[in-house]
Amino acid sequence: MKSCILVTGGAGYIGSHVVLQLVERGERVVVLDDLSTGFADAVIGAELVVGDIGDTGSVLRLLRERRVDTVLHLAARTVVSESVSDPLRYYAGNACATRNLLWCCAQAGVANFVFSSSAAVYGMPASGVADELAPTVPINPYGASKLMGEWMLRDHAAASGLRFAVLRYFNVAGSDVRGRIGPVTRNATLLTKVACEVATGKRKHLAIYGTDFATPDGTGVRDYVHVDDLARAHFDALTYLRGGGESVVLNCGYGRGYSVRDVLRAVERANGGPIPVVDAPRRAGDVPLLIADATKIRRVLGWVPRYDDIDVIIGSALAWEHRIDARTPRPTSGRVLEGAALPRPDSPHAMVV
Repeated sequence: MKSCILVTGGAGYIGSHVVLQLVERGERVVVLDDLSTGFADAVIGAELVVGDIGDTGSVLRLLRERRVDTVLHLAARTVVSESVSDPLRYYAGNACATRNLLWCCAQAGVANFVFSSSAAVYGMPASGVADELAPTVPINPYGASKLMGEWMLRDHAAASGLRFAVLRYFNVAGSDVRGRIGPVTRNATLLTKVACEVATGKRKHLAIYGTDFATPDGTGVRDYVHVDDLARAHFDALTYLRGGGESVVLNCGYGRGYSVRDVLRAVERANGGPIPVVDAPRRAGDVPLLIADATKIRRVLGWVPRYDDIDVIIGSALAWEHRIDARTPRPTSGRVLEGAALPRPDSPHAMVV
């Protein structure tokens, strides 16, 4: 049997794009997702197992039965403001769950591990631009929980020989350029998703949280990276590790920043008219300016972005919202079957474990 890649959180927004690109490149993929924020029909061409990465018995059995040699770990809680109000939930769901997954990987002999981290580990770099050697001083529990995951991975790899790539995401946006999948999370907090929901009438207005930051227009500035480019970075990292590359930490961004108002203007250009906006106080845990120094990922992985254009990013996001409105049938990986045992490796169905 061909070895397999496990993608945790593969039914979520970013994970489903990663899975789709892996499948298109001929990889055998199994997804583990509890569907708390993901959706079964976002998993295209891969087996879906519905379960919790904290259930070490089921995870270990899955790794062994599917002959998993590589894990891409994307399952996480990701809302900064929620992490501030409920930090223990984030330390449990991110840090503790990652520890459990690493233990299972050690028992099953997994060789390669790609970890979904975040630019939030940097906190507030003095210049607003961070390379991989910048101090890691997170200012919210979300960033701290991701940094804990990085530390555990680093130390476990040093003791075990596991090879890894840590991908520190900056602000992910957009949708599959072919319109097959996209963000459908209820009560989304991503700026581009919310703005496009306002543009298509799903929300009454968009709130700008903080208009008095020390930035050119007073609103927060971020490095927005198209989700398809980010998904390809995962495949490039996998190729690098399989080729004998040393463990590495890499920023995933374009190296340029857009303010909240810049993004809204792009939405209005794509929408052909203004959208209603209200000003609101800053949220706890937000930083004024955070942009990637993305030199290293281009050099180490040979990663070349294809969609480094805010209008392209917003255009794909808005097109996805219109697709949802039209209720166009979406591809599905099959129905979710209730049961206690794992499905056969060649089964097209998802199974609850």
